Formats: sequence, C-alpha cells, structure tokens
Amino acid sequence: MAALSNASRVVPELRKMRGESEIVITGMGVVSPIGIGGDALWASLCARRSGVRDLALFQGPALPVSFGANVADFDPKQSVRPRKSLKVMSRDIQMAFAAADAACREAGHHNTPFDSERMGVLFGAEPIPCDLDELVGAFRSCIVDGRFDFRLWGEKALPEMFPLWMLKYLPNMPACHIAIAQDARGPNNSITLGDVSSLLALAEAVRVIERGQADVIVAGGASSRISPALWVRSGVFEFTRRGENPAAASRPFDADRAGAVAGEGAAAFVLETRRHAASRGATILGRVLGFAAAFEPQRDGRPRTGSAIRAAIVRALDAARLTPDDVGHVNAHGPGTYHDDRIEAQAIRATLGDVPVFAPKSFFGNLGPGGGAVEMAASIMALAHERVPPTLNYEHPDPECPVNVVCGGGEPSRRPTALLLNHTPYGQAAAVVLAAA
Repeated sequence: MAALSNASRVVPELRKMRGESEIVITGMGVVSPIGIGGDALWASLCARRSGVRDLALFQGPALPVSFGANVADFDPKQSVRPRKSLKVMSRDIQMAFAAADAACREAGHHNTPFDSERMGVLFGAEPIPCDLDELVGAFRSCIVDGRFDFRLWGEKALPEMFPLWMLKYLPNMPACHIAIAQDARGPNNSITLGDVSSLLALAEAVRVIERGQADVIVAGGASSRISPALWVRSGVFEFTRRGENPAAASRPFDADRAGAVAGEGAAAFVLETRRHAASRGATILGRVLGFAAAFEPQRDGRPRTGSAIRAAIVRALDAARLTPDDVGHVNAHGPGTYHDDRIEAQAIRATLGDVPVFAPKSFFGNLGPGGGAVEMAASIMALAHERVPPTLNYEHPDPECPVNVVCGGGEPSRRPTALLLNHTPYGQAAAVVLAAA
C-alpha cells in the first residue's frame, strides 16, 4: 500500500520526463440498482430514486435482513456471449461482463478493435459467495439420522456438484471472462481488497499504461452482497436492520444512521493515453489526474482514527497537483455505519474544508468491491453535467460528521474535478482524482 502512495506522488514527473500524455477515459459501462448505463444512473440520481427495496426471494425469520439494492432489470442473456458461458458465471461475473462489454462498445473497440497484445484487464472483485441452491443436493447426501456426516463428503457430495462449480466463484474470473470476450491478451489482474478494490484496480491500470506495458486497459469492479451466505455473517458488514422503509435505510452521515445496506453492481472503464485516444478519434469522458492509497493498522483494539483516509486524500491531491480549493466535489465512501462515517467526515473536513460531499451509497447501499466503480461512474456523469447529485436520507446532521453534504436537489459544480474515496473496515483507504473531459 505504501508503494502505491509513493508511486502516485512521482507519476506527474515521470509522465513529464517521458513525454507521456495524461490518462483518459473513453468508455464506460454500468450495471447498478438504479440503472443500467450512465444515462439511466444519472436519471435516477437526479430524480432521487433509491434502488433499495424489499427482496421477495430472501424473506424468512432466519435472515438478519430482507431488503437490499439488487439490479432488478438485469438480464445476463442479453449481454453474455456465448450463452453457454453463463454456466460458469456467478452473478458478479455476469454483471462485470456486461459492464465491460458496454464500456468497450462506447470506446469503439467493437468497430475498430484495439491491438489485442496491447490491451489488458484489471478488475476489482472479492471471494464470491456460493449460490446456496447449488449445495442443497450435496449437503443432503451427507445427512445420516438427521446429522451431517463430514466423512461422506468425498464419496457422496462431490458427485452431486457441477464439475466446473469452482470456476463460478473465483474472484479472478471477472477479469478472465472479460479478457476472453474482448480478446485482450495484455496484462490481466484482479484486485481483491474489499471496498477499495475498484479504485486500486483503476490506479494499477493507470500505472500499467504509464509503464508502457499496454495501450488500453479495461478497469473496474463487480460484486454482489445480495446473498444469504453473506447475510448470516452480517456482523462483519454492520448491516442495518431498519427495514420498515427500505428506501430510507441507507443514511450516510445522518445522525440517525444505523448501519450499511447490502447491494450489488458493476462498472467498467476503458483507459488509454490522450495521445492514443486522439489517434483514433475517440471521445473522452474524463481524465484521471492522480491517486493514492494508505493503511492505518488497528492497534491494541483501539478504533481507527481515519489517518489513512486523510493520507490518501493529501497524497492523491499531491499526485494530481491540485489544492483543496481545486476540488469540485468529494464522492464519499459513506457506508452509513456510525464509526466509518464519522472518521471519514472528519478526515474530509480536516483536509478539504467545506467541499461539497456526495454519498452515492444512500441510493444503492454498499456494493463491496464493485462499489467504487459504480460510484466513479456517478461522478463522471456529474462532471459531464456540471452538477453534484444529492445525497438521499440526509435529514439530521450529525455534529460528529462535520461535512457539507449535498442534499435536496443537488447543486451546480464549483469546479470540474472530483475526489473519490473508499475505505475498508480493516484500515485500507484509497483516493482517486478525476477531471472533466
């Protein structure tokens, strides 16, 4: 992590010395609970339309929650090819595939293909929870006199399972399936570091291009936390149980916040140098100015202070050669949990002052590793429309979260830049600075 931060500080100088142009975004694909595609995402943000709802498939007294933000209108058969690949794709992989395919189409890859040997994929993901229905037969085959007998697993259970079962749930498979479909034979990697995975994948994509190892990288993230297998471990994710009004459950920085909401989604971006984009007449959607990451270990059981978040902000601005006054808006992590919101808000105030803050998770909850990518798509649309979207459910300001949360109907952008933040419950923090095209 320290290497990432230190490297980000010297990137502008390296770029200048090598005569390399800045890294730009030329394609974007989004699969989110509030819309598929950038325009649909933006329309929901402007209309203050939440994606959090009751989930009829997951009702029952044994589950700690029965609501979340799923992508209700996503049909993988419309995006995944060949269709038989669906047999070895979990929902995370399906959404990643669809988002990446849309991004490549917008970038023009399907009309004038990139050099396959110079095109790579870097994606954020996490260990993918298994669909419990796939284990029912295997589990039942090992029950003797009402008790599960582990000794029977090899003999009885394995024959009940799909032979390629494991391929559906490996976190490196989103990047693999995307590369196969797009014929991307260059660098391929997967970042699995929880909620910061997407932003770190983007940062590594920039680094790979600047090192001259690829001309084009498809970067992003995907994940689904709409899973009973995760919900039974709800203490890990601090899920809120206030489901009487699902749309009001995700409340970043609000004094009445009570925990995170589970969601799912994916987003992908095509990155290349401005020179490469210009050589093929591509439309530029945005620019990556800088990035950084940091880590704050938890010592002696004491709660984290947010020092990693502060460090990531300062180092990302340094890499982008911006001052706090140059930041148009902050796209905050804001999971809606008490401690995480508090330390993030105080870090933003300490480093950036009264900058406008937008908390996308108020619309669709915590998407996990895919969250940073979908949130980045929201800021790219905000920069294009020169407007900061509102944060939902911000009704009672918390004195311990001293930030300028944009609510109501949103507000005009004061600068054509955005600083994106993500952090994990374990101390990792990442920041990316974007600018309008």
